[in-house]
Amino acid sequence: MTDERDAPTADSVTPSPTGLRALSHPLRLRLLGLLRLEGPATASELAARTGTSSGATSYHLRQLAVHGFVEDAGDDVDARTRRWRASHRSTSTGSPRDADELAAVDAFAQAVAVVHAEQMQRAVEEFSLLPQAWRSASTLSDYVRRLRPETAQRLVERLEAVLEEVQDEDHPEARPVVVRLHANPWPGSVTGT
Repeated sequence: MTDERDAPTADSVTPSPTGLRALSHPLRLRLLGLLRLEGPATASELAARTGTSSGATSYHLRQLAVHGFVEDAGDDVDARTRRWRASHRSTSTGSPRDADELAAVDAFAQAVAVVHAEQMQRAVEEFSLLPQAWRSASTLSDYVRRLRPETAQRLVERLEAVLEEVQDEDHPEARPVVVRLHANPWPGSVTGT
């Protein structure tokens, strides 16, 4: 895993619409996610993990750096081998206040949906390879409830609070576990589309 000096330097960032648009690319999201999860890495190491060329990976890392999502890890082996690290632990969109912010949040959400779908597909494909304890601890569930907006907001806040409480970071059996929280009105139920 990572040691404390490899950890991102800030907890969360709420980027500008320009920054959010820059992040709205599936490869950039994958690169940032790997740096957050695994710690500092070179463009070549990330290229191998994502199945892309080191040139493309390097370009996208530089774009992420321009917008403050990644930074030089400061422990380069030589001038040609730059190690990157995430600048923040998470990205938040906040509540869009105008059409420009809404368009940026929409572009970001579209890219996130692509990456989440890819990761979910990999998890489903790997499920049968997991030890029984991890198969028992995994779920692919959905729950539909009839809620008002304020009730839905309270539900999301409570679930996020529970997720903040649980962490087995120092246990030798602990592994990264992704919990994806998607809370939204059933498509078409509010908009009529």
